[in-house]
Amino acid sequence: MKHGIALYAILSKDMKAYYLKPPNISWGLIFPLAWTGMFFIRSGGGLDDIMGLLPGVTALAILFGTTSMLAVTVTFEKKNSSFDRLLLSPLPLEMLMLAKTSGAILFGVVNAMVPVLLAIVFTGLSGVNWALFFPTVLLIAVVSAFLGLFVAVAVSEVFEAQTFSNFIRFPMVFLCGLFFPVSDLPAFLRPLSYALPLTYGADTLRWAFLGKGSMSPQLNIAVLCGYCLLLFALTIRNVRRKWIL
Repeated sequence: MKHGIALYAILSKDMKAYYLKPPNISWGLIFPLAWTGMFFIRSGGGLDDIMGLLPGVTALAILFGTTSMLAVTVTFEKKNSSFDRLLLSPLPLEMLMLAKTSGAILFGVVNAMVPVLLAIVFTGLSGVNWALFFPTVLLIAVVSAFLGLFVAVAVSEVFEAQTFSNFIRFPMVFLCGLFFPVSDLPAFLRPLSYALPLTYGADTLRWAFLGKGSMSPQLNIAVLCGYCLLLFALTIRNVRRKWIL
């Protein structure tokens, strides 16, 4: 019960201090809107192409929104020593890091809804497998949050966090099969694609929106869960090694 109250307090503080600020709200809405509009207009194929683009746009909205917010907030708090006060709390370190990522996860899920709501206006999305869509969106948000947390722990400045995040995120745009199949990539790049978590998230979203994909949804979800555990474990290890003397 006490841990739940502490988690809610940290989440509420982060939402008020960072996520609910007008610039962040507007950025969180404008970014997925801009991506969605750009790809929908660029496709030039009419409403039929919206369903084909929607999995990639949704995954991008989650990835960029979640990693950007978390990398900045954790790095900023570490720099001004406010994170050190949290480390002194009686909370288990694992619970503390989950509390810090919960706001970014919520932000990523909300970001995912923006292109979906836009697509509903044009197509209705009557054939979408929502039972698969919502767990997939949550898993992508969790993986992205833990990726952002991993980056934030590895650096000491906000600009370093953004640079390191872009170094990881932008290759995913081209290597994870967001807008064209991984099978179309050169053979030497495919192993790298299958080593990136967003590949499995985008493929599961294709199953949800289009009813087809290159891998089974069960495999994709299992791999995403594995990445969640791996990234969280690596982050906890780095926090103990770098931030706790």
